[in-house]
Amino acid sequence: QVQLVESGGGLVQAGDSLRLSCAASDRTFRSGAMAWFRQAPGKEREFVGTISFNGVTTVYAESVKGRFTISRDYAKNTVYLQMSSLKPEDTAVYYCAATPAAYGTSTWNTYTLWGQGTQVTVAS
Repeated sequence: QVQLVESGGGLVQAGDSLRLSCAASDRTFRSGAMAWFRQAPGKEREFVGTISFNGVTTVYAESVKGRFTISRDYAKNTVYLQMSSLKPEDTAVYYCAATPAAYGTSTWNTYTLWGQGTQVTVAS
């Protein structure tokens, strides 16, 4: 069974950087798009960004554009979310997601596989 496993979350100070990782257990998802979403307490799941099947195209939510970067390492079957200039409002559980489609969207139900989530807390 294919799994996505996130890691790298933690408690940081505002202005700090943090890198999240999402490891896929199956090579199948090397051919599909990947994405990151987040969910803060009491709020709906929010799109963060997506990276295309070939790693060429990335799309970000306006709230993180210029601060967050998504990349993928095919050799390691891993997608990364590099976060910089973190703000308290970035505090959330971050989830990675996968779709067999070549390009992702900002809609959560595009994605067929989800990780368990990793907590990111940004203190002011």
